[in-house]
Amino acid sequence: MTSSKNQEFNHDIICGIDEAGRGPVLGPMVICGVCFFEAGLKLLDDIGVKDSKKLSPKKRSELAKIIKNECMNYKTIIVSAQEIDAREKKRITLNKLEEIKMAEIIEELRPNIIYIDAADVNEARFGRSILTLLKYSPIKIISKHKADDLYPIVSASSIIAKDMRDSIIEELKKNYGDFGSGYPSDGRTIEFLRKWIIERKKSPPFARKSWETTKKIIEEELSNTKITDFVK
Repeated sequence: MTSSKNQEFNHDIICGIDEAGRGPVLGPMVICGVCFFEAGLKLLDDIGVKDSKKLSPKKRSELAKIIKNECMNYKTIIVSAQEIDAREKKRITLNKLEEIKMAEIIEELRPNIIYIDAADVNEARFGRSILTLLKYSPIKIISKHKADDLYPIVSASSIIAKDMRDSIIEELKKNYGDFGSGYPSDGRTIEFLRKWIIERKKSPPFARKSWETTKKIIEEELSNTKITDFVK
């Protein structure tokens, strides 16, 4: 699923790319690319753009609206839990899936300078891999760990991605009940997932079945030989 705001190609456009929701067991991952003219980057500092994780949901929402209104162009891709799971059959890693989606964003926006929050432990390799997927040659790709902390343009993409994912999560909660943050470290999330699996004998439609968290709960609750069977 994608959404975009288009603008003709311009050599002065700088792009930042980041994702939100890479690690959760529940819900999608959202990837965003946002572009500004280099001369317009000062606006991001002026409005207080920084890593989305350091902002309240309300502030993220406010900034996301401003960024989308003021940017030259942007594109978001929603990667569903099903698509994340499907990569296993395709034998591609989560990093490779991110690279493919980020390249898709870059290909549509066609900026000439790109800043990326690297998912690979080898940040340079992540950037090089994305470059090989492009059908045009940008001037440069800067791929860095914690890029959303280093570059406001990446922070801007992080804000849009996180704000969009927050909205999706809230809609899911309206339909399915409160499941917490969706992260494996959240007790409410694990309790929700376990209860769902016990009652329905399968995982929720928005759960990542390929995650070890889901596999472990399914094994514990649906297997005929649970460890508790041997404890008297």
